[in-house]
Formats: sequence, C-alpha cells, structure tokens
Amino acid sequence: MKEKKRNFNSIKRIVVKVGSSSIAYPTGKLNLYQIESLVRQLTGLHNQGREVLLVTSGAIGTGAGKLGLTGRPKTIPAKQAAAAVGQGILMHIYEKYFSEYGVTAGQVLLTREDFTDRRRFLNAGNTLHALLQYGVIPVINENDTVAVDEIKLGENDTLSALVAGLVDAELLILLSDIQGLYTSDPRKNSDASLIREVKEITPEIESLAGGAGSKLGTGGMATKIQAARIAAHSGVSTVLACSEEKDIILKVVAGEQVGTVFLPSSNKLENKKQWIAYSAAVCGKIHVDEGAVTALVKQGKSLLPSGVTGVEGLFEMGNTVSIVGPDNQEIGRGITSYSSAEIDLIKGVQTTEISRILGYKDYDEVVHRNNLVLSM
Repeated sequence: MKEKKRNFNSIKRIVVKVGSSSIAYPTGKLNLYQIESLVRQLTGLHNQGREVLLVTSGAIGTGAGKLGLTGRPKTIPAKQAAAAVGQGILMHIYEKYFSEYGVTAGQVLLTREDFTDRRRFLNAGNTLHALLQYGVIPVINENDTVAVDEIKLGENDTLSALVAGLVDAELLILLSDIQGLYTSDPRKNSDASLIREVKEITPEIESLAGGAGSKLGTGGMATKIQAARIAAHSGVSTVLACSEEKDIILKVVAGEQVGTVFLPSSNKLENKKQWIAYSAAVCGKIHVDEGAVTALVKQGKSLLPSGVTGVEGLFEMGNTVSIVGPDNQEIGRGITSYSSAEIDLIKGVQTTEISRILGYKDYDEVVHRNNLVLSM
C-alpha cells in the first residue's frame, strides 16, 4: 500500500535548521559537498517563490578545526574564540555558494537576550521580515562570540523553533545525522523502528530522547523534541530528517514520507503568548492558593491579589513571572502588573483594598488573563 503524502504544497515560509554534524566532518573541517547540497535545495525552494530561513550551527566546530583543536572547546573563552574564528569562515562559504546560485544571503546573529527582551524580540522579527521582503535568505546563528549562558546544549534547535514562531513560519525542518525519532536508539538496538508521525508530544515520546550526538555538536534528541513542542504551540509543523539523504529538504517539502513529522497544536498561541511561554526571561515566582489555581486553570480568570500567598525573587511591573500552586508546581507564566514588593504588600487582600495599602491602584489584577499562558 502506497503511503499517503504529507500536505506541504501550499506552505510559503520555511525554517531549516542544520546541525554541526551535518555540515562538518568529525575533524571540524567543513563538508563543502553537504553545504553546496544544502544551498542548492534552499535556492530551489526560494526560486519556487517560497520564503526560506536557515538556522545553522557550526561556528564553534569550524573555529575549533581551524585552530587545530581535536574536539569541541570546554571553556567559555575557548568556545567564544573558536566561534570568532569559525563564524567568518562559515558565513563566507555560505555567501559563496548562495551567490553562485544567484541568491543573496544575509547574516543574522542572535542571542537569548534578543528573545527575552520584548522590544528586541519584536525588532528581530522586523529585521527578518524585511530581509524576506528583499528576497534575501537569512542565515541565522547564535552569537557565540558574546554568549555565555546561551552556549549550552542544543541551543540552535531551540533557536530555530523560536525563529519559526517569530516569523510565523509554517514548517520547521530539523536536519541531523539521524533519520528521525525511533522507538529506541537505532545505534544500539537493531529492532528500533522509525516513528513517522507524532500527533502530540507525550511523556512517552519524551522518554525516547537520548543524549547529545557527535563530539562537535551539542544537540541531542531531547532538544529536538523540545523544539518541536515550541513549534507546535506556534502552529508550525516540524519534520526531523537526515541531512545525508539526497535532496532531503526538497523531499520533505514535496510531502514524501521521510523522517518524523510533529504535527502542530490545534490551539496555536498568539505571538505575545508564544513570547511569554518560550522566550521571556522568568524573573521570579508568585505563589497562589488552590482557589486561584481553580480560577486560572478551570475558569479562565485573571490572577487577583486575594489568591496570592507569597512572592519569590525581585521583579518589576512588566516582568515575566512563574505562577506556582500550593504543591510548588508551575501552573503558568505571565506578565505581572505589579512589582514583587507591591505584591508582597497586597497578597491575600481584595482588590478594593489595593488603593488603601499602596496609596494607588493601577490594576485590579496581579496578572491579567491576556498576559497569562497556562502550563497545565
């Protein structure tokens, strides 16, 4: 029986993420054949009238190879130095191949802070949209030369999912050195079978994730599943596939049954709520009672001061906070209308008491429903 094709024919905007192991040899030297193949496929989609964004790893690995290191650097300064050397080499190669196919590429370096700060988040989106309007293919990487905490396991998997949500993409393709998500590790179990479709990322699906892959890369299956979850809540389909398969990107977009597809969630989060859930830095916690949990989760209410039992951390009005129940489990995240000091003063009281206690009342709600994203 012939397998049914996936319906990606009408997709206009695509984000492709490629890992270090897909564009470089284990020595750290760039695999020019693989890069040329990647560029040719992206150019083909571009020439079809589709908008394509490339999120690429490889700067640190490339720099490590150029510096003669035998593996991925261990210290932050060494990683930053390798990135400084490797980023220029990597972008030069991409520009060379894209120009040979008659397409302009534009480098965009981002850090986690470009997503955690709401103004910078919107500005990054405006920049990427402008590049697409000019017919440019953005080549995006994390700015590892200045990043510190951001240089961590699988950051570019997460980055690609955040970018997909930021630009309202319809499809995210994660290219790796593995065919897709298996029932167990195919490198250890010959009976492992490829999972073709994931409708929902359940704890069982998460349990199938292993550790990091190659010694030059950082991303393991767990970060790819997390990226697929972020993309799903942004209304984006995700396909995890093997970069070594010939014309793999074109096959994915043509709807062929390759790799593993993670279907988008039926209740897509709006842009602001995507940012609250996955991009914004969490600055503290607000502890609430069981009545507030019920009001937030089951009744769709805002968080009022009467349901607050305590605050944790120092934060200001407009910061993003975690809201936790009596069992200390997070029930959601939201943008707070008051500072931690103000909430500490008005916790447990009725809204009519706010003015008497603070001397003013800007809002009835500690966190308004429109600025709240539930985790449960």
